[in-house]
This record gives sequence, structure tokens and C-alpha cells, in this order.
Amino acid sequence: MIAKMSKVVIATRQQDREPLLEALRDLGVLHIVPVDPGRATPDDQTQADLDALNRAATLLRDVTPAGDQPTLDPITAAREVLDIQRRSAELSARLTNLYRQTEALTLWGDVTLEEFRQLREAGIHISFALVPAEDLGTIEADCVERIVEQPDGVIVGMVQRTDEAPTLPDSAEPLDLPDRDRPALRAEAARIDQQLKDDQQRLGALANLRPPIIQRQHELENQADFTIASGSGLDDGCLYAVQGWVPTENVEQLAERLARRNVPSAVEIADREPAEQQPPTLVKYPWWTRPIRALFKVLGTVPGYEEFDLSPFFMLSMPIFTAMLVGDAGYGLIFTVIGLLAYGKLKRARQTATAQLILVFSITTLVWGMITGNAFGVSPAQLALVGGLGRILGDLWMPIAFLWRSDPEAGRDVVMQISFGIGFIHLALAHIRAAIALAPDQRAIAEVGWVGFIFGMFTLVWFMFFKDKPAGALIPPMATLWILVASWSLIVLFYTPSKNPIKRIGFGVLGNLMSIPGAFGDMLSYIRLMAVGLASYYIASAFNTLAAGLTETSIYALPATILVLLFAHALNIGLCLVAIFAHGVRLNMLEFSTNAGVQWVGYPYQPFAVKTSPDEGDA
Repeated sequence: MIAKMSKVVIATRQQDREPLLEALRDLGVLHIVPVDPGRATPDDQTQADLDALNRAATLLRDVTPAGDQPTLDPITAAREVLDIQRRSAELSARLTNLYRQTEALTLWGDVTLEEFRQLREAGIHISFALVPAEDLGTIEADCVERIVEQPDGVIVGMVQRTDEAPTLPDSAEPLDLPDRDRPALRAEAARIDQQLKDDQQRLGALANLRPPIIQRQHELENQADFTIASGSGLDDGCLYAVQGWVPTENVEQLAERLARRNVPSAVEIADREPAEQQPPTLVKYPWWTRPIRALFKVLGTVPGYEEFDLSPFFMLSMPIFTAMLVGDAGYGLIFTVIGLLAYGKLKRARQTATAQLILVFSITTLVWGMITGNAFGVSPAQLALVGGLGRILGDLWMPIAFLWRSDPEAGRDVVMQISFGIGFIHLALAHIRAAIALAPDQRAIAEVGWVGFIFGMFTLVWFMFFKDKPAGALIPPMATLWILVASWSLIVLFYTPSKNPIKRIGFGVLGNLMSIPGAFGDMLSYIRLMAVGLASYYIASAFNTLAAGLTETSIYALPATILVLLFAHALNIGLCLVAIFAHGVRLNMLEFSTNAGVQWVGYPYQPFAVKTSPDEGDA
């Protein structure tokens, strides 16, 4: 449910400005709307310190504390962390470049430039050139030594005891000495490597300061929030006023609670201006839908204030979609174990909703995989063929897997029928919810018409896919036609209520004409639940067959078989996780939300309040 909001203006004397803001912060109910957004900003130094503390806390999250805790204040420590991070990035890039240069100088070996200089001082001049093999005999020098063969010639070293250069053929290409030798490059690389190790050790010591850094970040955030709130008000000589949104149920108590805090103020409910931005959205989740908040937090989506809460529908549909898209009891078991092991840690990190959602998705996936007869790409019948314990487990599993079919095509049809059935229910619920929101407006009848139209599309799609199969048609094709016609008539007549029949019908037709193919496409979209789940099964099954083939070749192939299975199923799990967002979320955020009339155009209700921690999580 989306909470009703009231716009309020709170005024006080200029000398009571800070006490008023402190009281409002303690009450934590006012979502402040700045009078002049340009003034509602923290000072540059505070913002810079906050950025440094936030980035340092993030960097230190993956660093294990070690050694003694430095005696530094949090901001100085944060800036040192950022300096080390920046320096380490530069040094790592330099180290990579040095290794590349060292590899390029393999030809020169470990001879140093200093040794060449000493030879020159002793009267021995050494030079190098790339010479075609057929022209080697034309070189005139005191000594000529073949060094290495190249595809386009031979690199030779030439020694002269005079300053005169050796005589080379025109086809020769002189080679200059490198700017730096390999020993010098390796010495610099060693210094950089040691610096990186020292920096990593220093980061370990600074990681001991992460709690004070987070605490200081928390303090500065509250300080910045107070500065922003102070700058958001109207400063008019002797008076100071601040405006914002308050949940309607809290408005009556606001003036009383301010008075109890000895803050003389006037609280007035203001009318919302027509061109004013809509109020913020405060969703009050039913207790059983609270886990879905974790998904909304990841997506960053908020329904508009004048829209409605879809969390109950998401909470019901997303676990089912996830289960069908993954389609594997083995993967569901892995997810469940991971969820149970991580539950305590996530709860301590104030991520209770995330932990609960993982378990709901995991257990639903486990159940769906059991009733459809798929675990790691293995069916009950395949498990029974193993013999021994496998046969016992397969026989126990068979009654549970009541949606499994020995004929793969029949099994696919069953899941496809379920997918289309879920699609109809999902889309119908979207229009029913929209009708409830519109009632008693006549447009609610148009939404009822859409429910009938979606049912007609459902029977049409069913007939297209199963007309030649035992499932046949749900209803006679002529009945489908009459349902579509009758439903379309309701949509056209009540989409745009008007006393003018021409306007009513004209706008009804024009406003919904493109929705006909859209409704058909929406219904077909739910086939992805079957298709993606089936693809997951076939990928797992194919790699199982490959692994079994390796085992048959030799007993020594067992390690390779295990590696193939681990890699294949890890890859398949990764693809399944992508599918949850690419398909499961899409069916809710696009097909369902569009049919329900929710465009997710809202912004969250964020009251001016004391933060208890830098990250409130989703507890």
C-alpha cells in the first residue's frame, strides 16, 4: 500500500531555527522539499571529506586488517588509503610496462649498458646489425659473430679496435643499443614490486581503522544532512520556514510533538500546486511481501505516488518465474544451502530481506525441480538406471515428479501449458488490479474487458500450439472469437467515458488499436519460462553426457570428468542467474506492470532523520 502524503509548511522564529531542525530530525517524518535547491547543499570541504571516507571504506572492505593500528584521525587515514590506491594503480601499470620491455630485450641478454661503456673506454667498439644471410660475407670488421637467426636475416655483432665503423652491405640494417638494459629494468621492477608489497602491508594496518572511518562517515553524513535541511528552508528576516511531505497519519501529531519539545512553531497543511512535483512514495509492505524489497532496491524502482503497490504480485510471481527459469532441483539445493549459510551474515549486515528472498527463490526452485524431475540435468528414470542407491532414489523420486514425462515432447508441452496458464493469470491480475484502482470510474469496465480479451488471447495461443495434440482447444474457436469481440467492445466503449458516442467510440478504437498485437505478444512472452528452463536442462544434460564419455575412456580421466562437470554446471548456474533478471524481472516490470498501468515514475520517501548507520540495509 502507498501511504497518503500531506504537504506541510512549518514556521518558527529565526532564533529557534536550529532547535526546530533538531526536533524534526529526531521525529524523522518530514521529507523536506527545498525552497531553493541551489542553497540546499553541504559545503565543499564536507562533501570532499565524505567522498574520501566513503571511497576508503569501500576499498578497505576487501582488505584483511593486519599489524598495529595507526594513530591517525579517520579523514587523514581515508586520504592515505586513496593515495595508496592511486599510487598502486600507477605502479602496477608501470610494472606491467617494465615486464613488457624486459621481454622485448630478450635478444640482448643480461649484458648491461655499463659493460658496453667500459669496452668503449678500453678501445673495443661493438655494434650490431640485421644482415641478410647471403650478404654476411661482405661485412668488413675486426670480428663478426652471428648472434641469432631471424626470418628476414641474421643479427650479427661486430667488433672494431678503432673508431671506424665496420663496412656493411647496403641491405644491412644497423641496430642501436637499447635505452635501458634488462638488469636495470629488472632492478626497477623489483623496487616497484617491493613498494606494492609495502603499500599492501600499510593498507592492512589502515584496515584496522575502517570502523572509525565508517563512524566518521556517519557523523559527517548527519552533519551534511543538517546543513542541507537548513539551506532548504525559507529565511525571511525574523522568521524561518521549512516545507515538505509528511505521511497524512502523522500530520496531526506533528505540531503536538514539536510543542512537547518546547519548539514554538506553526504547522500548516498546504495545498499541492497543479504543476508541482508529485509527492514521494512511501510503500507500506505487508509482512509477507517484505523480502521483495531487496529486488526493488537492486532495480532502483519506485512506483509513482498516484500509482499503486505491486509488491504482493511480485512476491507471488518472481519465485515461480525463478523456479521455472532455473528448472533444476540440484541448483535449487545449492542456492538453498548458500542461503542458509549466508543468512546470519546477511542479517547482521541488515540485509534480512535479501537473505529471505534468496531462501524463497531457492526453495521454490528446489520444489519445481523435484516435481518436474530434473536435478543437475538428471531425471528420475536416468537415476534409476544407475542401479543400487540410484535406483532406490529414482523410485522414491518418481511419485514426487508428477510433471515429469518419459516422452520429452510431452514433458515440454506440459511445462508450456503451465507457462501460458501462468501468463494468463498474471496479465489478468494486472488488469483486475487496475480496475480496482479505477473503480467506480467507468474506465474500470474497460479493464474488465481487457481481462476477457487476455483470456481470448490465451485460448487462441493454446489452440495455435496444441490443436493437433491431446490437449486440443480449451474452448471452441468460435467461442474464442466471440469472447474477443465482446471484450473489445467493452474496452472501446469505456476506455474514454464521454456523453458523445462518436468521441467515446473513436478514442476507444484509436487508443487501443495497437494494444491488440501487444496483448498477443504479451501472452507469447510467457513461453520463455518453458524455453529458458528447457535450455538449462539440455545444457546440463549435454555436459553430463560428455563427462560420462570421458569416464568410459579411462579411469584416469576421472579428474577431467569432475572438472568438466564443475565448470559446466557453474557456467549453467551463471546463465540461470542472468535469466532471472533478463526474463523473470522483465515479465514483471514490462508485461505485467504495463498492463497494470504502473510506470515506476516515483521517487522514494526519505525523511530528514538521524541515520543509525551509514547503510541502513533492508532489514
